[in-house]
Amino acid sequence: MTDPNSPGALAELLTRKPPRRDTFEGWQHYRTTRGTFVPAPELTIDQWRAMSPRRRAVHDLHRTATHVNLPLQETPMSLKVSRLLNRRISNNALKWNSSTHSGVMINGFGYQGKTETTCEVAAGFEDRWLALNDFLNPGAKPGTRALHSPVAYVQTPVTAKPKSTCEAILSFFGAATKGLTLPQLVQQVAASLDDHGVRALILDDITRLRMHRADDQDVLDLIRAFMSMNVTLVLVGVDIPGSGLLREAIWDPRQRQWVMPPSKHARVHGLEATQTERRFDLVELDPFRYTTPVGIQAFHRHLVGLEQSLRLFNAGPGMLTEAGMPEYLMRRTGGVVGLLTRLIEDGAQEAIDSGRELLDEALLDEIIISLDDPGRDPDAGEIPVIDGLSNGPGTGPVPAGGKRSRNTVFDDGGPLSAAGS
Repeated sequence: MTDPNSPGALAELLTRKPPRRDTFEGWQHYRTTRGTFVPAPELTIDQWRAMSPRRRAVHDLHRTATHVNLPLQETPMSLKVSRLLNRRISNNALKWNSSTHSGVMINGFGYQGKTETTCEVAAGFEDRWLALNDFLNPGAKPGTRALHSPVAYVQTPVTAKPKSTCEAILSFFGAATKGLTLPQLVQQVAASLDDHGVRALILDDITRLRMHRADDQDVLDLIRAFMSMNVTLVLVGVDIPGSGLLREAIWDPRQRQWVMPPSKHARVHGLEATQTERRFDLVELDPFRYTTPVGIQAFHRHLVGLEQSLRLFNAGPGMLTEAGMPEYLMRRTGGVVGLLTRLIEDGAQEAIDSGRELLDEALLDEIIISLDDPGRDPDAGEIPVIDGLSNGPGTGPVPAGGKRSRNTVFDDGGPLSAAGS
């Protein structure tokens, strides 16, 4: 971000686009530019009024950009995920033996920051790995100029199948997929991961892969095949324990991992099936809880971080943390980080537009959080159902029959979820 008073500031604010992380070029752009956004300077209302009309407009636009690009804050929940994920990727990358690498499953409901937390950890690993190897692929084959990509991030297609998932992985590298069968696609995936020096393969929204029939082995065999490719497989999804992806897995209480038995087939999609068990760490990314002193303190710290990032002229210390605001914000968002961020950023825009320049309950009551997002799959649980919490004081529309469905977002997932937390 340039100086807000420079001639190019307005053009940069209007033309900068978020990177697509599901291509090699997009991932590299994300990795190298994350954290480079410069927020608007903190000015007093008198300093703002002393500006020319054009400079005031540019500064207001910069303030808006600041509010919709709030920094990713570390929470106790994300720290738990980050530590496990970083440890697993880093340790596996240094293994020399041919044993199957343990994978990681990151579970949680929509808007809880699973993707951002995962990508931040993976990008940090790639920074270190590239520096360690002088930005060269240590496994490059002589005479080739293959792209070096220690991390491959793939968005699982909506209503995905094993074949389309393989095609999405190959699309990350720009590889041709037309006319290939599933076994050929899996083999091509294995070759691409090896050629490009991939150490971690992230499959986001993995629960979009449907278990189409009771005896369908395609999805499970695909997971087994990926884990045989000497990469750390990172699966990110909603309600992974209930999706069927772990239906054949067994919980090992000693190692606190899910164990997926070897495939019964001699070959898995054209690859030789080994008898090695596949192991996964399952970790939950939970919402904030307001039921214990530790949980309340963590939520308050998060609100302080949000306060410090806002650029509202009438905002003061304690705007989000004093009186009944913490309880109000918890009721509106259920402690879900993404919904809290959405409420604050929309509220900040209303505060600027209305001239009130602060956030309070009266202003936030006017904000309706719309969860309609064409990029999310409601059937896969990617849009949370928070009944009466995120739709303001009017509690939103009532379905036919006059009763609201019970909110199940924060229900205990049972022993499957508890085992991996």
